[in-house]
Amino acid sequence: MLKLKKSTLAIGAAVALIGVAAIVLLVSNSGKPSENNTENATKSSGAKPTLAVTTVHAKTDELADKLTANGNVTAWQETIVGAEVNGLKLIEVRVNVGDVVKKGQVLARFASDMMDAEVAQQKAQLSEIEAALAEAQANANRARNLRGSGAISGQQFDQYITAEKSAQARVAAALAVGNSTQIKSRHTQVLAPDDGVISARNATVGAIAQMGQELFRMIRHNRLEWRAEVTSGDLPRVIVGQRVTLFMPSGATLSGKVRMVAPTVDAQTRNALVYVDLPVASSSANGARAGMFAKGEFDLGKSAALTIPQQALVIRDGFNYVFALAADSRVTQIKIKVGRRSGDRVEVLEGLKPDTRIVASGAGFLNDGDLVKVTDTPVAAALGK
Repeated sequence: MLKLKKSTLAIGAAVALIGVAAIVLLVSNSGKPSENNTENATKSSGAKPTLAVTTVHAKTDELADKLTANGNVTAWQETIVGAEVNGLKLIEVRVNVGDVVKKGQVLARFASDMMDAEVAQQKAQLSEIEAALAEAQANANRARNLRGSGAISGQQFDQYITAEKSAQARVAAALAVGNSTQIKSRHTQVLAPDDGVISARNATVGAIAQMGQELFRMIRHNRLEWRAEVTSGDLPRVIVGQRVTLFMPSGATLSGKVRMVAPTVDAQTRNALVYVDLPVASSSANGARAGMFAKGEFDLGKSAALTIPQQALVIRDGFNYVFALAADSRVTQIKIKVGRRSGDRVEVLEGLKPDTRIVASGAGFLNDGDLVKVTDTPVAAALGK
């Protein structure tokens, strides 16, 4: 009988110990990582996880603030070189489109025979008029000497003085005409008004020129600019001196600087032009040409932003989503609004709280309400290192 009582007590003590161990184990399991909780929940419910995923929280980063715009590449200043003579034949054209020229360089020549003859004629007429002036001056001087002697009347005196002044005026007029003729003679050579590059040529050998006719177009100093169209709402963010990155159609990039912001806004488009200077040397090297359409980005500095990894973003039906992890290891699809991108980080503008835990890897294979297994294991541990 005593032995039976001792056995009963031993069995009771063993049962009590097993109960205590079970309670300790339950308490310890409640504090284990989320993947164990997922495993326990799965075992208790009988459901199987759809996918093993990793999770992450959104974080605040400093992202570059950029303003994107489109516009045309144009010449900074395009000069028209025209004919300054009339009725002369073009006998020589020395430059073509794309040629780099210097100020004062001869671009073309007109036939100068007629102008040379006209200059010679003007010189002869001037000599004749100067001879008449010399005679008039001699007569006027004699009249001045005889005026007080009574040998010449007052009327005759006035005639000699007037003849002298008329001869002087004719000489001055002849000199002016001669200077004009010489200037026209110099215009038989078409000179470059400044340094630059020839962008268009209308001059044809053998053509008879008309006054003001366009012969060449020239980009001054081979200098280009980008004229960006910026909306009136974004215009206050653009200031003179800002750096701009231009993306050329060839795929090359070009750096520029804001030179001027237009003082007016187009009444039809509500856009304003922003003039961006492009460096002369690198413009041609990167394939920039006047008339090109290009996209550019204004560097507005940096600002703080809530970001998530690119892989956590899911795009469906044209909208952006992330999957938030709930306490029961099920995911909830959340619609968000995204903004700037930098490397593999994407800015979240709306829809996500900073403390929300979201699925990082595997998000593209999930649906709303799926049960997942979280495997937030460091890479080194996963590789057995």
